[in-house]
Amino acid sequence: MEVRVAKSAGFCFGVQRAVDSVYHEIEVNDGKIYTFGPIIHNEQVVNDLQSKGVQVIESEEELEQITDGTVIIRSHGVSRAVYEKILSRGVKIVDATCPFVKKIHNIVDEESLKDREIIIIGNDKHPEVEGIRGWVNGTSFVINDEKQINEKCIPKENKYSLVSQTTFNHNKFKYLVEIMRKKGYDINVVNTICNATNVRQVEAKEIASDVDAMIVIGGKNSSNTQKLVEICSEQCENTFFVQTAADLNAYDLKAFQSIGITAGASTPKNIIEEVHTECQKK
Repeated sequence: MEVRVAKSAGFCFGVQRAVDSVYHEIEVNDGKIYTFGPIIHNEQVVNDLQSKGVQVIESEEELEQITDGTVIIRSHGVSRAVYEKILSRGVKIVDATCPFVKKIHNIVDEESLKDREIIIIGNDKHPEVEGIRGWVNGTSFVINDEKQINEKCIPKENKYSLVSQTTFNHNKFKYLVEIMRKKGYDINVVNTICNATNVRQVEAKEIASDVDAMIVIGGKNSSNTQKLVEICSEQCENTFFVQTAADLNAYDLKAFQSIGITAGASTPKNIIEEVHTECQKK
């Protein structure tokens, strides 16, 4: 069996930076360590950190109970209100927000002060998008598909600056921007999809189109992994979404002559290697 592993699979720069920051704090910090939300969308990493004493804060209400220690801001970033609330607690702050996400915070902050409303292309329930909205001074809209452009009742007489969730599907982003322009919206478009995301999506599509089966590895809550599953499924009907090598037991991989493997930006190298090894045993 031929097994091809995508070169771009696994931790991106921002995720690696965030994870490294937590492990560094574990080494040098004797006090309590918290992350506001899971540091990344990978259960195995989060569970390992919790086994080392790192606690996950799930809400602003929980944050209000913190009186000492270190609070690490996750790679997805947080809203201005949450950031200021962390500051108000008088604790040490480690900001592990991905620099590309932080750039979007600055863009929407500045653009919304220029009498432009903000349109974000992405998932409104995703923590990255929630954080981005929290840096807008005024009105913002979030759209995820063509249907929502109409449902949101976005006024055409206003001026807009448009950004994207960093992990959004690149082709879908271009499609939605084209639709808004055809509808006559005055939009200043800033493509904020991370380049690493685009490279990963292009490579996944290429491999999936050339193999009998495609395995996508990632956390069940990982947005960028779900986008990879969507892209690969369009090219290869035998696309399987797994979190660890153990999940491969649900599939009969012996039926395939060639298998491709890719992984989301929050998937550790060791899990990718374990899946690769397991595939070679089939």
